[in-house]
Amino acid sequence: MNLLIQDFNLNFISGGFVVSIYWMAVFVVMGSYKKLYLVSRLDEFMKVLKASLLGALILYFIININETISIGDQRMIIITYWATIFVLLAMNRFVVRTIQKYYAQRGKGLHRAVIIGTGQTAKAAYEDLNRNRTLGMQVLGFIQVNGKVVDPVHGVDEDDIIGSLTDIKQIMEEHKVQDILVALEPDRRQDLVEVISKIDTPDVSLKLLPDFYQLVSGLSKTNQIFGLPLVEISPEPMPLWEKTIKRMLDIIVSLVVLVVALPILLAIGIAVRLTSKGPAIYKQRRVGRNGRVFTIYKYRTMLDNAEKHSGPTWAKKDDPRVTKLGYWLRKLRIDEVPQLINVLKGDMSLVGPRPERPHFVEQFSKQIPLYTRRLRVRPGITGWAQVKWKYDTSLDDVKEKTKFDLFYIENASLRMDAKILINTIITIIKGKGQ
Repeated sequence: MNLLIQDFNLNFISGGFVVSIYWMAVFVVMGSYKKLYLVSRLDEFMKVLKASLLGALILYFIININETISIGDQRMIIITYWATIFVLLAMNRFVVRTIQKYYAQRGKGLHRAVIIGTGQTAKAAYEDLNRNRTLGMQVLGFIQVNGKVVDPVHGVDEDDIIGSLTDIKQIMEEHKVQDILVALEPDRRQDLVEVISKIDTPDVSLKLLPDFYQLVSGLSKTNQIFGLPLVEISPEPMPLWEKTIKRMLDIIVSLVVLVVALPILLAIGIAVRLTSKGPAIYKQRRVGRNGRVFTIYKYRTMLDNAEKHSGPTWAKKDDPRVTKLGYWLRKLRIDEVPQLINVLKGDMSLVGPRPERPHFVEQFSKQIPLYTRRLRVRPGITGWAQVKWKYDTSLDDVKEKTKFDLFYIENASLRMDAKILINTIITIIKGKGQ
């Protein structure tokens, strides 16, 4: 009897552990643990409904494997189990969001926020936020743009200005800012690019207050809470479940290619060594996601120490530094294959903006608006800019490719990744590489 009880306890604990991990995985994939602040209780209800339905549906197919249970019993078990999970989780989330709202209305637990702008629009936004605490923001002060003189009649009080746009990074660090609301006057719309360029921190949420033209023309997707329309600039539109699948595909494809093609890859490496002096694999420092520097791997296609005297320079058409074998490796994009090791390590993805060297990142960040937003996502072996534009040979080329990269970042999806990979394969087959 004691052995039976011990076995039951062990099975109960281990089973409970497995089920808990399973449901946590389901809710992670569905984005239920994202940093959502003061989300609507109705929205929370729908999130729980979708996640619990997905989790129960998967379990239904799993228990169908057991033929000792009739189909009717299987349905009854899974419906009862789903209803229990859904009701308990919905009640839990409802209570948590209600408590959050209760404290927010009393000015507690609010996100620390600043407003960029000092005009009438900024003042009106502040009054709305102060009047409706459930928006979840505690405004610490206002940020002045381009040293514009404050309008003492319609604008904010000069005492409420805590700094200028040039000091925004220091202000964010000192005040531990969590949200930034851009509320510029219609005649200052040209400052918007500079504002977004200055604020490029993943941990800080950037929201725009759109003007009337944007709202009526449908150019902006807004979320409206208590009459305050906000456009949130999202650096990663790809939902968590898509990002999870994307990472899994990165790992699987990289492993399969490296293992299956290993003899060919070794032969190419030997050929590189035999046809020119220097190592087969070329290593170079590149800037990855969130500015983290990593070492990238490529087959060497240029003469050894090609930039020893010139320093970092762009590759150009008919570049004399490229070896004869290197020309064909570039033409067929084979020189990029060793970067699958970077993909396995998590430094890169199959698809994403191409990683650039620190020297050029520093240079382009000063010359190209919004360039650093490319660093919001994991860089890739191939990308939208690579299939739509040629190799970089000038600053103008970099500017054009940056437009494509920013478009990819704002529209990233598994479908778009598949489109890019197909276009890359077509490019390789046609030999359009450089």
